Amino acid sequence: MDDKLMLMIPGPTPVPERVLQAMAKHPIGHRSADFSAIFAEVTANLKWLHQTENDLLILAASGTGVMEAGIINFLSPGDKVIVGSNGKFGERWAEVTDAYGLNTQRVTSDWGKPLDPELIRVALEADTNKEIKAVIVTHSETSTGVINDLETINKHVKAHGALIIVDTVTSLGACNVPVDAWGLDVVASGSQKGYMIPPGLGFVSVSAKAWEAYKTAKLPRYYFDLGMYRKNAAKDTTPFTPAINLIFAMQSALQMMRKEGLEAIFARHDRHSRATRAAMKALGMPLYAPEGNASPAITAVMPTGVDAEQVRSVMKKKFDIVLAGGQDALKGKIFRIGHLGFVSDRDILTAIAAIEATLLELGAVGVTPGAGVAAAAAVFSGK
Repeated sequence: MDDKLMLMIPGPTPVPERVLQAMAKHPIGHRSADFSAIFAEVTANLKWLHQTENDLLILAASGTGVMEAGIINFLSPGDKVIVGSNGKFGERWAEVTDAYGLNTQRVTSDWGKPLDPELIRVALEADTNKEIKAVIVTHSETSTGVINDLETINKHVKAHGALIIVDTVTSLGACNVPVDAWGLDVVASGSQKGYMIPPGLGFVSVSAKAWEAYKTAKLPRYYFDLGMYRKNAAKDTTPFTPAINLIFAMQSALQMMRKEGLEAIFARHDRHSRATRAAMKALGMPLYAPEGNASPAITAVMPTGVDAEQVRSVMKKKFDIVLAGGQDALKGKIFRIGHLGFVSDRDILTAIAAIEATLLELGAVGVTPGAGVAAAAAVFSGK
């Protein structure tokens, strides 16, 4: 059946009807008073979502773009940085720092395992001359479904005095990221995840401490010069042409999020993560991320007895449900279920029922019909 596609991937995520309708409006002049009023509302609500009074800047870019901006605006060639790498995106940020000629020290954990905050603490404490200028961390590692202990890592960074630069692309809007309470310096995210709108906008919050570093940073920048965005944001505008209709969409989505409330949003994502993980366990499907370090946004499954890509293929062809595959070395080994953004309990139950049917069709051993749905339903009923 046409137009029944259901996205259960960690981005892009489903978009509410009212957000799509907002995006379909005729564009308006981005130097007009009407646009400035909308831009001011969106910025204020983004600060609410980030739990910050810091500058909150909006760029026409992907999450990778705003992470690159977050790196290059506050550092100089040859600066020493630590990059935490335990998945595709942690490694990407190390590639960015390498590309800009920074002195990159990788602190790694195996894919599927969380970063060890102690390794970062040891590396920072060994830096007695305070040569390390920044620590760059992915909060929710989208490629593996692992969430890193950002709060503890940040405490070690604060004790050292370096900047902390954080990728919150699949955690902001899905779990608690109290930017000001934790004192996070640079926090980057993208619109197509927990924000419930299509790809194309990137967001970055910048602390006063980071702006001090900006004054002496010497890496090249122009379109991603956050100083220009800050100056223009003070006048409720942007230095370059913004994605006007995505700003309309963001206005509508943030209004929905404010109505739901932060605690309810976080509780919903936690509930969906627990329900999905319980269902996969009940179906005998091994989970890739360990208990206690599972992202609220993604559940990664490493199936036994069936091929992960066959699962994805049947889900798409037979049920019009899209699951994400593995990346790099995990390609063909895992499938990932996205449950962030505009996702409801009903969507989780629908996806799990379809996964059950798919596993049975593929001849997976030990799958009890109804077991996954029952396990998820028990989480939803509070049992």
